[in-house]
Amino acid sequence: MSERSKFVDKEIRIVGAADKPRPPRDRVTTAAACVVGLFLLLAVFGPLVAPHDPNAVDPFNVNAGPSGAHLLGTDDTGRDILSRIICGTRASLTAPALVVLFSTIAGTLLALCAAWFGGWADRLVSGLLDVVFGFPGLIMAVLAAAVFGPGPTAPVIALSIAYLPLVTRVVRSAAMKERGLPYVAALHLLGAPTHRIWLRHLLPNLAPLVLVQATIGFGYALLDVAAISFIGLGSQPPDPEWGLMVSNGAPGILAGQPQQSLYAGLVVLVVVVAFNLLGSGLSRRLLGEGT
Repeated sequence: MSERSKFVDKEIRIVGAADKPRPPRDRVTTAAACVVGLFLLLAVFGPLVAPHDPNAVDPFNVNAGPSGAHLLGTDDTGRDILSRIICGTRASLTAPALVVLFSTIAGTLLALCAAWFGGWADRLVSGLLDVVFGFPGLIMAVLAAAVFGPGPTAPVIALSIAYLPLVTRVVRSAAMKERGLPYVAALHLLGAPTHRIWLRHLLPNLAPLVLVQATIGFGYALLDVAAISFIGLGSQPPDPEWGLMVSNGAPGILAGQPQQSLYAGLVVLVVVVAFNLLGSGLSRRLLGEGT
């Protein structure tokens, strides 16, 4: 590429990416970000701040109510519920994070290929997505666990595949619009290679959309992973995973001892709502939606 081409490639102003007035920071998004940040810290440092060993059994203190020693009480084997929730944050967030990571990377690459090459490549990607979209993610995860055995690995892979259409379709539409902008044609005429256009222009312009999609998708992935653990096909005892805790505490609900399922379920609810609110706030701020 000539020096002039490199200069224009560096200085060219992207049409359609003009600066938009950003809305002021709203309290709901800030609060959601704080909640998400808190649980991310617990995922890293949870075992260091948990007041008790999450797997320590106390047969003389079964299904105890809240107290100074056990702020949220104990479960059906005398284990401290608060410690299990704190220590279970890492396992409960890692699996949906992997689902979002794999599906977002693969979905974005597929979307770029479909939008860039068009024709048969676009038709092939769209056809594959239609086939995958016809299978509910939970059903795919259940089938994967039935074939490969219980545990988080098979459900994570199955859910990553199931989430591909959700990411690819949204990113593909934006990528096709970006592909048709004049600056892309100008870069082609200047001899810029495809990978340079992707890395320096398309991906940075699509990054806000991808980030919003991944943030909102994390909440849904967390629900699906918790549901898989709830039916016994995800994390296995004695792991303090939130969905598994809800399942283990289900028999105690009818006996008037709902604390294990109640607190674990509330934590799942809070985290899912926080990610959804954070995603909505990022959408307003980065994409200008809802303003």
